[in-house]
Amino acid sequence: MRGALSFPFLRLYALALLFFSGNAILNVIIPLKGESLGASNTTIGLIMGAYLFTTMFFRPWAGSIIQRHGSIKVLRTILIINGFALILYTFTGLSGYLVARMLQGVSTAFFSMALQISIIDALPEKDRSQGISLYSLFTYMPGIAGPLLALGLWENGGINAFAIVMVSIAVLTGVFGYGAKIARSPETPESPMNPSVRQGSNMIQSLGELVKNPFLLKCSVMMLSASLVFGAVTAFVPLYSEEVPGGSAGIYLMLQAGTVVLARFALRKKIPSDGKWHTTYMACTMLMLAVASQSVGLADIGGVLFFYLGAVLMGAAQAILYPSLMTYLSFVLPQLNRNVLMGIFIASADLGVSLGGILMGPVADFFSYSFMYTICALLSSAMILVAIDQREMWSRLSKKKIGVSKKERG
Repeated sequence: MRGALSFPFLRLYALALLFFSGNAILNVIIPLKGESLGASNTTIGLIMGAYLFTTMFFRPWAGSIIQRHGSIKVLRTILIINGFALILYTFTGLSGYLVARMLQGVSTAFFSMALQISIIDALPEKDRSQGISLYSLFTYMPGIAGPLLALGLWENGGINAFAIVMVSIAVLTGVFGYGAKIARSPETPESPMNPSVRQGSNMIQSLGELVKNPFLLKCSVMMLSASLVFGAVTAFVPLYSEEVPGGSAGIYLMLQAGTVVLARFALRKKIPSDGKWHTTYMACTMLMLAVASQSVGLADIGGVLFFYLGAVLMGAAQAILYPSLMTYLSFVLPQLNRNVLMGIFIASADLGVSLGGILMGPVADFFSYSFMYTICALLSSAMILVAIDQREMWSRLSKKKIGVSKKERG
């Protein structure tokens, strides 16, 4: 096989699957453990949100470090930190979970940047979106079986079985990832090193690009909002499912992750890889996310049909949104500091997932889970307006007016 399905890339995808396997289990175990210890939704949301909140701060730095030292060197170091974080879960309580989540956040920032930058640099432009989609697909594959395994460990396995699983994932990921190698595509020029990046003093200037660069701003705002919805689902569905008649958190998360995997594989060649903004395509994706959120919010009175329909639509929106925005930015961002700016974009996704737990937890405490997911639906609906390319819209209106004027004169 060639391109995005060649053996070196398949090895990277498999490494991503192993790396994120622990998180698929922890996303269920942590809320259940917190509730059993009497923790509030606010506390559970804080612990869940600490993971990607930490990741957010390290993303831009990860981009510049990888640009200086190379993806593979950074990857080998970060796998050791991730292994320690997973083992920490096996012998600590909620306070230790908070520390472990933060260590995971640091690891994820460097791991995902290293793999995605490697994929972008090694693939020709026509295969870039397929590579990013497949990488993202494999990061979600653990979510198919992970929630059900977590529920089994929680109900029957006990702490010893949980410890064995976490240690096994840590060791396998480290051993498998140490030998990973990948080469740069001849079509991809090596990024010139910005002197200020060399000095490590250009991070604030790069963050300023978030406001100055309209492409980065649009994509980051959309990703931030969508990720907040994804984070609210991850943090609270294990608890909300108890209010849904006949609902199961394991089945919900399995359906959502399974939809992500199937959709990303089926659509891996359909996601735009031309560097153009597709307004209708992106607006429909945000509409799908809004319907998914509201469907989940209505499940406590509508039943499992709404619950599981929301899971499928949520998974489809996840499958489309991230690789589409990531691929688009890989074309339109300046080559000089592209890695750092892409790190900022991914940080917006991390912040969104984190806020889904941190901000939505108090909403659930003061109101209800159903109300919280309705707020998520309204936020997703607002992003439809952001998805609309204002310049394209005014250009079309102007052409129509010109066409009408010509007809009137004729």
